Amino acid sequence: MLRNYFKVAFRNLVRSKGFTFINVSGLAVGMATAIIIFVWIHHEVSFDTFHVNQPNIYQAWNRGRMNDKIECWPYTPKVLGPTLKAEYEEVAEVARTFSRWFVTIVDDRKVSTKALIADPSFLKIFTFPLLEGNASTALNDSYSIVVTEKMALKMFDDIHALGKEIKIDNELYRVTGVMKDLPPNTDFDFEYILSSEYMKRTNDDDINWANNGIFTYVQLNDGHSFASVSEKIKDVIIRHSEGLVKEEIILHPISRWHLYSRFENGKSVGGRIETVQLFAIIGGFVLLVACINFMNLSTARSEKRAKEVGVRKVAGADKALLVGQFLIESILLSGISAGIAVVLVQLMLPYFSTLVGQTISVPFTHLYFWIALIAFTIITGIIAGSYPAFFLSSFKPVTVLKGTFKKSSSRINPRKILVVTQFTFAIVLIIATMVVVQQIRYTQTRDRGYNAKALVYHWMTGALYENYIPLKNELINSGIASSVTKTLSPMSMIMSDTWDLQWQGKNPEDKTDFGRMSADEGLVETASLRLIQGRDMDLQKYPTDSTAMLINEAAAKAFGFKDPIGQTIKETDGTEYHIIGVVKDFITGSPYQTIKPLVIEGVKGSGFNVIHIKLKEGIYPQKAIAGIQALFQKYNPEYPFEFHFSDDDYAQKFEDTERTASLTSVFTILTIFISCLGLFGLASYMAEVRVKEIGIRKVLGASVIRITALLSKDFATLVFIAILIGTPIAWYAMDQWLQGYTYRTNIDWWIFILAGALCSTLALVTVGYQSIKAALENPVKSLRNE
Repeated sequence: MLRNYFKVAFRNLVRSKGFTFINVSGLAVGMATAIIIFVWIHHEVSFDTFHVNQPNIYQAWNRGRMNDKIECWPYTPKVLGPTLKAEYEEVAEVARTFSRWFVTIVDDRKVSTKALIADPSFLKIFTFPLLEGNASTALNDSYSIVVTEKMALKMFDDIHALGKEIKIDNELYRVTGVMKDLPPNTDFDFEYILSSEYMKRTNDDDINWANNGIFTYVQLNDGHSFASVSEKIKDVIIRHSEGLVKEEIILHPISRWHLYSRFENGKSVGGRIETVQLFAIIGGFVLLVACINFMNLSTARSEKRAKEVGVRKVAGADKALLVGQFLIESILLSGISAGIAVVLVQLMLPYFSTLVGQTISVPFTHLYFWIALIAFTIITGIIAGSYPAFFLSSFKPVTVLKGTFKKSSSRINPRKILVVTQFTFAIVLIIATMVVVQQIRYTQTRDRGYNAKALVYHWMTGALYENYIPLKNELINSGIASSVTKTLSPMSMIMSDTWDLQWQGKNPEDKTDFGRMSADEGLVETASLRLIQGRDMDLQKYPTDSTAMLINEAAAKAFGFKDPIGQTIKETDGTEYHIIGVVKDFITGSPYQTIKPLVIEGVKGSGFNVIHIKLKEGIYPQKAIAGIQALFQKYNPEYPFEFHFSDDDYAQKFEDTERTASLTSVFTILTIFISCLGLFGLASYMAEVRVKEIGIRKVLGASVIRITALLSKDFATLVFIAILIGTPIAWYAMDQWLQGYTYRTNIDWWIFILAGALCSTLALVTVGYQSIKAALENPVKSLRNE
């Protein structure tokens, strides 16, 4: 019986080549889209799940009240880890980490590389296999270094690097382990690991409970409840600081690090999971649209298969057998589509990986993938074929064999509902894409508050610290730069913050979080900041500017001074700064959020990491960079020249949102393509069914335009209804999405008009082609047998 089902199904598919092509094409594209999205989702949810100790691994986070909100942040005191290990028997291991960039040197090879400074226990907690060396002892020595395969090849041209030496900051480190390259599904990012003994040698291992600067990872012993341990350790900072620091410690499970990194009111509520959920829904929609095509075309062909059903029923076939026959046809077609979809996935994967900024691969070597693919294919076939199967098997043999069977002529029927559903999805995705793009453009045109054009920066390395003054003078005197300044961080980011500043009239309960920078002089001129009050720092004219402070408008508001110029601000180390200027708010964090209060301290501040160079107006950038490189090699010959444009840094802030826009655009195009493909098939079939009617109308004098309008009218009405339904749905969904941005665009009325016009035009062009083709047919051919 099953063999007969497949034989008949195959014959039907071959007989109706046009129907088969359209259905296979639509289903293949829909299935390929769904497969690639769900492969990506599997990649996303698998982050850091490969660690053997994964069920017991947590990250310690700080939680406290700031800016009248309960905030959470992942940076913790350096003393926290050892304290947890010593005082709580539930804690099996702790590891502290922080990242730094170094220039690593082997012979004449000098490379800028990313290091992870970590406790020796890091390799016990996390499963990063070593190809050479012992994970238990690899980081015990103060000058040990564990390199990845990639790092070994970069420095030695060979992964067998055990025992070899690498020079970092004029000190030699011996390779004690070679680690397998990090997998793509981990949030860790480093090329090598240095022992935490580095902190002691650099006097950076303080015991200040108010100083948050590292990540702390905790592994609990088996059998201990996460909730009970969290409750037990939450007041560890308050107890040890004797109430001076009032932050709590919470534990964040490793299973939630990647997808749930956003906290609200002290609780983990979302993050990347929202993007995953969004595209899971889109993937389901695209597949459903493809299934709707199958349902529509199958039911549209009902008249052609009505007599087949009647004969089968007279011959003794019951409804269950007929349903089985039609489902087998659907599953066979789904299987063919799945094969084509897998090929499409392989072709699309490099492009998709570029779009999402990750290396995604299909796990062809895993049995679970093939089981999932087979199940997916069968389920898709059943979903696509269920309605046609029950619809076709319900025909009464008496009516169909008498020739009195008539198709439904009701105003509302399932096929019309399915077409409306298809184009509702399409209009929602079109509007969503336009709103996302508008939000990006709106934010990109937001006033940054500084001029990043022709602003170049370089991280301070090696001899740049001692040679900064002669380098600065030569850059200006050579005509390359109009001004130069050094700062704690690049203009596009804040690397330090504090909520412990003191000033006259401060409310003791005030916990405002201030961003913090340092600058020597000339920052206003170099970055083209806009002074609202006061002046820029000038150490030549005003030597006391070493303790001067510039503040932004948000900080001026937070301090509450009527006139901030001359007011004194006291830092946590006791240094007093006097405010000499107020600058217009400029964007240092997310361009989608409100600008936070910022203080810029003089040279007595937190130190310097960056040199900013404002290129002289009129100089050709390539010529300027070549001149800067020559001077940097002159004053810092031991380190490579690695410059950055501030404009590029600012552009990177939009990468995630632009990826969302690009992906949504791609899936919108696919949805429209599948919908129009189905509409094309329906229009072709309707033209075929009404061929004699068209012939009679032409004989009676109907014009091509009138016949085209007649054939297109029904489809145009369905698309218009879809626009009416989809528009409010899209408005609500995108309004909710925009609520996640403090700085956001409005959803303009023209977006809905343009989206509706685009959707209508594509649909009418698709239907119009078939309608015009049918209207141009010679009526003699269709009426010759009458």
